[in-house]
Amino acid sequence: MRAARLIKLVLLLQSRSSMTGAELAQQLEVSERTVARDVLALSEAGIPVYADRGRTGGYRLVGGYRTRLTGLGRTEAEALFLSGVPTALRDMGLADAASAARLKVSAALLPELGDAPASAAQRFHLDAPGWWQPADPPALLATLADAVWDDRVITAAYRRRDKEVERRLEPYGLVLKAGIWYLAARVDTGYRTYRVDRFSSVAVSAERFRRDGDFDLAAFWDDHAARFARSLLRERVVLRLTPEGARRLPQVTDRAAAEESVAAAEAPDGQGRITVTLPVESLPVAYEQLLALGPEAEILQPPELRARFARAASRSAALYEGP
Repeated sequence: MRAARLIKLVLLLQSRSSMTGAELAQQLEVSERTVARDVLALSEAGIPVYADRGRTGGYRLVGGYRTRLTGLGRTEAEALFLSGVPTALRDMGLADAASAARLKVSAALLPELGDAPASAAQRFHLDAPGWWQPADPPALLATLADAVWDDRVITAAYRRRDKEVERRLEPYGLVLKAGIWYLAARVDTGYRTYRVDRFSSVAVSAERFRRDGDFDLAAFWDDHAARFARSLLRERVVLRLTPEGARRLPQVTDRAAAEESVAAAEAPDGQGRITVTLPVESLPVAYEQLLALGPEAEILQPPELRARFARAASRSAALYEGP
């Protein structure tokens, strides 16, 4: 433990021109007294650490000293490729590994590039979860992440509607979509997707599975997401759109379905309006979505949805009658 801390201390000093005892203590999560003892130990081992005395003093490496102790471990190297997704790293328990990897990479850079990590962090940040999403990660996410990294077979209890089922899974990958974590796993029938927050228990076995080298997580997810989105569109709505309504339709409902519907419409009428048949998730959802188009859309079918829009229009008109 102390050896790792000493290496980190050297790398910190190597990545910056000088650091105070308080700054080092904060980074190393120890006391300033421990930092002083560690610096003394490094000096005795031949590492040229120099202490500047006084109120503005600190510690620095003398003579451009650079250590070669920058080799990345496997966990650090894997975490480094996820370093642009800080919330995901934290949720999976990899924040410390990523921090160590970034520090080693910074120490290996030429002095004139030493500010590159800080410069990038000041300019770009990815906040993956959607607005108003729970900030806490699923309780079993870190356990599943360990199983994914190690290719370990798991036995998991999964909540599905009103019942709980047990599954033996080969966890292939994790996907963070709009603040929700999903597990892509192989079962006897092929590859399936599971919401991580619906796992009630996960037991990681000592058994390792043989990973399919041809499996592409990104391609699998894209295909799954497209099929899932299509599976939700079970109803059909016929509506007449003004040019403005046709332009805005992809902004209020499923973009792909809206664009395909508009492209398949016949030629506009004398007022420039087109009639489209739009796949929707349900009539209540269609009502909430299409209401945003206001007078730019007229519902033609089904009759019950048209009647609901007519009632909404009458109530709106009544609100604005008079002065």
